[in-house]
Amino acid sequence: MSAPTPARQILMPGRIMSGEMAEQPAVLRRILERGAPRIRAVAAKVAARDPRFVLLTARGTSDNAALYAKYLIEVLLGKPAGLTSMSTTTAYGAKPDLTDCLVITVSQSGGSPDLVASTRAAREAGAITVAVTNNPDSPLAEVSEFHIDVLAGPEKALPATKTYTAELLALYLFVEGLRGGDGGAATVLPDLAEGILARGAEVKALAGRYRFAERMVITSRGYGYPTAREAALKLMETSYIPALAYSGADLLHGPLAMVDNISPVIAIVTEGKGGEALQPVLDRLRGRGADLVVIGPQAQVDAASAGFALPTKGVAEEVQPILEILPLQMLAYEVTIARGQDPDAPRALAKVTETH
Repeated sequence: MSAPTPARQILMPGRIMSGEMAEQPAVLRRILERGAPRIRAVAAKVAARDPRFVLLTARGTSDNAALYAKYLIEVLLGKPAGLTSMSTTTAYGAKPDLTDCLVITVSQSGGSPDLVASTRAAREAGAITVAVTNNPDSPLAEVSEFHIDVLAGPEKALPATKTYTAELLALYLFVEGLRGGDGGAATVLPDLAEGILARGAEVKALAGRYRFAERMVITSRGYGYPTAREAALKLMETSYIPALAYSGADLLHGPLAMVDNISPVIAIVTEGKGGEALQPVLDRLRGRGADLVVIGPQAQVDAASAGFALPTKGVAEEVQPILEILPLQMLAYEVTIARGQDPDAPRALAKVTETH
């Protein structure tokens, strides 16, 4: 078969999203080589001021990256961390005392008015403010005291892929810098990511299970939970399948009742304490006869209906989410294509969402 012509390539659905997913190993290398020294420098300045707690502000995909950072901060730094409710300041005009608080705002574009207004209000309330964006010239970067550039390059596809993994890595390096670490656990990620992305045929075969799905449940625990939320978001915004993301612990507190032998469930099993905590949930799902697909270690995949084995043996648990999301991004892409839709053009979405 001859290669597609340039005109044909332009018409191929998902061409932009597919290309940007493929860029992720290069983006991760760029952050480790060029971004890491700058991130450590910002972290050193913030650490010297010894913030007593941390608040994270974000929307959409970046909100899932912020949740990942919350786990990092609480586990690795032992500091309390929370996700902000921006409307308390932007709609209600609340004026909290944020003296000695670190406020990290995560945004791909750095352009949403509520993120900018909330960060400005936090700085005026005494917070140390750090913006994590893909745009150093953005309004958010301008109102923040410090800025971290995730160096993902222009992202044209509406579903965010490379900016998400770039945010995860930048946040990991920042938290590592706050505790004086060098982030060495992340050096294996670009090569491993390249290997995962080369296994597209496996994901395409897996996607056939969900072509006619009416809903999906995605679950994990610990560091894997933000991945479950991001995977659900990707599936909903590209294929329009209602995808419900639950912490494994929350799934047992009621929602498990909706799972039956025709319910597709994806479990993200992080190798480490999070995966161990998820084990009772996996046992309950198998007991209910769920169509269980596992993203995780080979042994867990072998015990499920199907899955995608991740090369995470020996990889630090806290950086595994950067690998876990890759097959799930590809799955959202392949399911969307299988359903005859274009993942590059989700309905009702814009690249910069201007909430207030």
